[in-house]
Amino acid sequence: MADITRRLGWRHLRGAPTAHVRHHRGEKLLHDGPGLSFWFRALTAAISEVPVDDRELAMTFHARTADFQDVSVQATVTYRVGDPAVAAARLDFSIDPDTGVWRGTPLEQLGTLLTETAQQHALDTLARTPLAEALVDGVAAVRERIAAGLGAEPRLPATGIEVVAVRVMALRPEPEVERALRTPAREQIQQEADRATYERRAVAVERERAIAENELASQIELARREEQLVDQRGTNARREAEEHAAADAVRAAAEATRTVKLADAEAARTVRLAEAEAARSVKLGEAEAARAVTLARAEAAGAREVGEARAAAQEAWLRVHGEADVATLHALTGTRLAENLPRIDSVTVSPDVLTGLLARLGGERE
Repeated sequence: MADITRRLGWRHLRGAPTAHVRHHRGEKLLHDGPGLSFWFRALTAAISEVPVDDRELAMTFHARTADFQDVSVQATVTYRVGDPAVAAARLDFSIDPDTGVWRGTPLEQLGTLLTETAQQHALDTLARTPLAEALVDGVAAVRERIAAGLGAEPRLPATGIEVVAVRVMALRPEPEVERALRTPAREQIQQEADRATYERRAVAVERERAIAENELASQIELARREEQLVDQRGTNARREAEEHAAADAVRAAAEATRTVKLADAEAARTVRLAEAEAARSVKLGEAEAARAVTLARAEAAGAREVGEARAAAQEAWLRVHGEADVATLHALTGTRLAENLPRIDSVTVSPDVLTGLLARLGGERE
């Protein structure tokens, strides 16, 4: 779409580099070329804008194969306007001088022309091709046929159209047919997967068996080595016991010899001590005997002197008591009795006793 600006009854058009502009005033061609910019009057100007860039036309249509199966075709045609003057003369590319918008729909007309032409050649090709072959090689065949058909179509050069490239993206059957066709392939893939699974399991079982055999062989070898180890330990134990027994015998002999020597030395020392003790005992016995005789004599003399002294004191005591009168003896007796009586802290005299004592004292006085 052209960019048009209005100024005081005049219009200014600024075209794009990819748009070919043709400006007529009456029968005279004033401007012709891409990317033009000029002033014009809307009442006398006839302007056409033809795009000269590459354009993509996507198309989708249905076809039927030789075995009466419906398929859908997805294709894209790249084209351009090679001769803008011819295209502007054959199709309505005129624009509104006020808005710059096409008055008609030229691109839709070109799309219809290209789609119908391509569809015609694709239908002719697929109608002679079975579905299986179409699904395998149909994309390339349909693309080549459409490209050749569009290149040989006389209406396109007459309209100034050039086909740049043709691409066919997909050629697909109906969903039910596609699922039916996928089933054998899926079954085969599943069978291959199952076969691979079984082979993997077989390999795993074989590896497990090899591992188990290796473990069993390792256990057997370990048991054999343990048996050798037990035998070697027994031999070592016997050798150690024999060495210990020999060492114990040597140690016992040395201990017996040392014990005999110690016993002999102890016996000799004991004899010497006994002899010395006997000699000392004899000397001590003689000294003790002499000391005992002396003590016995001294004790005997002391006992005799003590007895004589006691006898003399007893005799003097008897003599004194024999010469004393009866009252003195009574007084001495009361004194000795008082000395041997327990201590009396207080004496309680009742009135009856006191009265009797006073009466007795009064009678004695009388």
